[in-house]
Amino acid sequence: MADRRLQVFHTVARLLSFTKAAESLHMTQPAVTFQVRQLEEYFNTRLFDRTHNRISLTEAGKRVYEYADQIFELYARMDNAVRDMTGEISGVLIIGASTTIAEYMLPSLLGDFKSKYPDINIHLKVSNSDGIVSMVENNDIDLGVVESPVLNKNLVVENCRHDRLVAIVPPQHALAGSKHIKLKQLLDHAYIAREEGSGTREVVQEYLSNAGLKPADIHIAMELGSPEAIKGAVEAGMGVSIVSEVTIHKELQLGTLVALELEPPLERPFSFVHQKQKFRQRAMDELLEFARAYCLSHKDDD
Repeated sequence: MADRRLQVFHTVARLLSFTKAAESLHMTQPAVTFQVRQLEEYFNTRLFDRTHNRISLTEAGKRVYEYADQIFELYARMDNAVRDMTGEISGVLIIGASTTIAEYMLPSLLGDFKSKYPDINIHLKVSNSDGIVSMVENNDIDLGVVESPVLNKNLVVENCRHDRLVAIVPPQHALAGSKHIKLKQLLDHAYIAREEGSGTREVVQEYLSNAGLKPADIHIAMELGSPEAIKGAVEAGMGVSIVSEVTIHKELQLGTLVALELEPPLERPFSFVHQKQKFRQRAMDELLEFARAYCLSHKDDD
């Protein structure tokens, strides 16, 4: 509903990049530049300084940005107030999740949420944890769910539950008779790793470092981009790996994989991450409350 020129300016000012703003708004860069120039012509002053392929806000730009923030907050408050009066909870939410969470945790959560709020349409984007955090930073998604620590202090991070990681080997493997295993023993064997940027890979690398080992101590036989691919490779006898315990329930029941507990244990949080917005659309607030309740009800699954 707000002035399109102001929306585009606000995005460029927040990201300090015409390129990133164009990606976030799903516009071409020339179209973004045109909208900003129109606003500059309206105010008859420059809003950005452009030097050496970098941009910064002028004093006038800073003032416009401050007021734009307030304007968009008021729009959100107005929208929520009217929807509270009418009892309508609808809209479109874009959620991003890392691969493990998208495949094994979100289906039941989103299915239950959709049953309760049928008028809220949900779009799901799947990437690795780094990619999801980047989408939240660029406002490409409303909510991210990730499986590794988030370092950006400007984002809100809420831990949902803890996930335990275990080593997996095929039933015929020499280690299959063990119940527990130390990392150094596991790494005597060819290792199948997740790709760079994966939350699982980051957590395993930190665990490796804490054990006094270096990346060179791992003989990586291959790198794969999903839990399903990792499990298939291990089942085929191509190496060993470390995966989330939630991903292997079916394989353990069928006897196609054997899980070994790591010593010391390895856990990580599944977390929600979103922008620090004072006023969000009602649908987003309902999703957050629903997700928090879901996490509390599934604490016993840890």
